[in-house]
Amino acid sequence: MATHKIGIIMNGVTGRMGTNQHLIRSIVAIRSEGGVKLANGDVLYPDPILVGRNEAKLQALADAHGIERIGTDLEAALADDHNVIYFDSQTTVRRAEGIKQAIAAGKHIYCEKPTATSVEGSLELARLAQEAGVKNGVVQDKLFLPGLLKLKRLIDSGYFGEILSVKLDFGYWVFEGDWQEGQRPSWNYREEDGGGIIVDMFAHWRYVIDNLFGEIKSLTCLGATHINSRVDENGETYKATADDAAYAIFELQNGAVIQANSSWVTRVDRDDLLTIQVDGKLGSAVAGLRDCKTQHRVQTPRPTWNPDIPNPFDFQEQWEQVPENETYDNGFKIQWELFLKHIHQDDAFPWDLLEGAKGTQLSDLGLEAWHGRKWVDVPELNL
Repeated sequence: MATHKIGIIMNGVTGRMGTNQHLIRSIVAIRSEGGVKLANGDVLYPDPILVGRNEAKLQALADAHGIERIGTDLEAALADDHNVIYFDSQTTVRRAEGIKQAIAAGKHIYCEKPTATSVEGSLELARLAQEAGVKNGVVQDKLFLPGLLKLKRLIDSGYFGEILSVKLDFGYWVFEGDWQEGQRPSWNYREEDGGGIIVDMFAHWRYVIDNLFGEIKSLTCLGATHINSRVDENGETYKATADDAAYAIFELQNGAVIQANSSWVTRVDRDDLLTIQVDGKLGSAVAGLRDCKTQHRVQTPRPTWNPDIPNPFDFQEQWEQVPENETYDNGFKIQWELFLKHIHQDDAFPWDLLEGAKGTQLSDLGLEAWHGRKWVDVPELNL
């Protein structure tokens, strides 16, 4: 049995997502388990170097989680042949430049999304990686959520018959920062800093829809900045210039219709922060982050509209939970393990920079539909 150390440049891990999901719950967790075990008994052991602008924050993270290497000089980290992977979870406006540097240095690329601030920028990254011959991947974490894995199992089994429609509802209330601290960084609400819920969430909805329900034919979208003034991390009031809610309809090539609401200004009265209801001819399901419940056509009740009497049904009790037939690991960690195997032994990894560009394309088209108050078609995207 051999242990293969893989040097990973992790740029941007002092942010919320980079720290929690990618460093602590993925790389640190993999290291604590002894690495990624391969079928032949070998082990892939991640050896990260934390890179960023704030040395004190990097050192504190490294000390807390047993990481030996940090640095504030990205060029030096890229010049080190031990580092074969470049990972980027910086803010969107900084990401493309870091990825370009890493591609030029011959590093394999793994990154958060959106991969760039425009579809043209995202396609450029995909082309550069292809021309350089470096492997590349984009985080598509929601595909590995337990609730969506259960939903995918239902779809693959033919449970729904023909899928007619999908209702996707995502969001929660993000505090304005004046009387309670906001749960998201302030840049999310400034368009000039790459913020906005359309840019953020449509990249997710693209891969969820593509992988579960089918190819998107066209869409329309209404965005809104419902709260136009917020308070940042330093207690300073600032003008919110980015959209904090989006209301979209996607028409699929197979005829199904998806309604997708995304909002940081909604109070939750549903099973989870994300719920996806799928209605088919033979049955329906509602998936959340971890759970999924179903209602087959033979269990469907027969309600009658009559507002003059109390409702005789408890609709919530008429659904059945999909059982926990397997153990579900953290979705970010699962995808990290798959990418490490892809790098070491060329295992399949379909979620590349071109797939990431499709997410940016959908965000761009959502913004176009909103500002033009129209339906727009979704053309095929190729390098």
